[in-house]
Amino acid sequence: MQFIGFDYDPLKTDWFSALSLKTDSEYTVFPGFCDVHVHFREPGFSYKETILTGSRAAARGGCTVVGAMPNLNPVPDSAAHLREELDIIRRDACITVLPYGALTVGEQGLELANLEGMAPSVIAFSDDGRGVQDEDMMRAAMKKARALGKVIAAHCEDNRLLRGGYIHDGAYAAAHGHRGICSESEWGPIARDVRLAAETGCAYHVCHISCRESVEIIRRAKREGVDVTCETAPHYLLLDEDCLREDGRFKMNPPLRAKADREALLEGLADGTIDMIATDHAPHSTEEKSHGLEKSAFGIVGIETAFPLLYTYLVKRHIISLEKLIDLMAIAPRKRFGLTLDRELTVWDLDAESVVDPDTFLSKGRSTPFAGMPVQGECLLTVCHGKPVYRQ
Repeated sequence: MQFIGFDYDPLKTDWFSALSLKTDSEYTVFPGFCDVHVHFREPGFSYKETILTGSRAAARGGCTVVGAMPNLNPVPDSAAHLREELDIIRRDACITVLPYGALTVGEQGLELANLEGMAPSVIAFSDDGRGVQDEDMMRAAMKKARALGKVIAAHCEDNRLLRGGYIHDGAYAAAHGHRGICSESEWGPIARDVRLAAETGCAYHVCHISCRESVEIIRRAKREGVDVTCETAPHYLLLDEDCLREDGRFKMNPPLRAKADREALLEGLADGTIDMIATDHAPHSTEEKSHGLEKSAFGIVGIETAFPLLYTYLVKRHIISLEKLIDLMAIAPRKRFGLTLDRELTVWDLDAESVVDPDTFLSKGRSTPFAGMPVQGECLLTVCHGKPVYRQ
């Protein structure tokens, strides 16, 4: 049995001994993964996903802690509105589910949410799913978050530049008559926000970056000493617009960009500009994803497939090391968001081969652009707070 990513010896702990694992096996043990960007859809949209199904899917993917985004009903924009989500988490979650508090009331961008009331119970603040359009509102949010010692995690999207687009404004859109989303709609708000983060001293985190300009802006901001981190998702590292099909399972926001963007993201992983990988697990009903690229809902699932895909197509191809992948998926996210590793691990058979099969998912969501792709690596066991939460 091989251990990767631990700063202590799990074999010497009582809780590990209680698991009765065969230490002479050829399995590999990692710290439980930490996905700081998921949508578990409850309360408000339980037909898409629930805390129960989402946390079980996360455990199957080797994940022991997640950050659950606030585009819910009610939006968690006050302690009272957050309470319903917290009650469901306490009742149903099999792993650690940490909610985000909304930055603005109703995620409408017009009035600052009750950040003080939510701060003790949330991982960070975000209006994920919506970009904060007003600079003064973002400045006020950053000042308040800094005073509270909380990270702002930003969905960066300039609504003025969307123009009804739904895939990348690139070669595929031009060739097939689709309306495109320009890259500036993402990197423009990032440029604004890193300037505001430098001004306010706020701890600023950029969600799901997808284009080369975003990488360069964040790289430059880090060199200048801005307190900024960022994430990208497996689909932006492994796919680009050349992989698009006329199918809703290829529609997500931000969209799959050009090959040059994907290559820039890989460079950002290599040089440390990109701090972590998060899935942006965003389940929808089958009906909502059945209307092609134009009319399907934005979002795909990914929490059960992230590690096998990244291990197969990045580690096995010597693009990054296994140790680097574990840092991106388990260590760096905890460090940024102030989380500790509390008796959490996941055990994998790295030699097991399979294909991505949505019919086997524990998530309610089935829409993935990776369906049918061969992968290597199978989760055998996930342990959270010393207790098994998934067994193969």
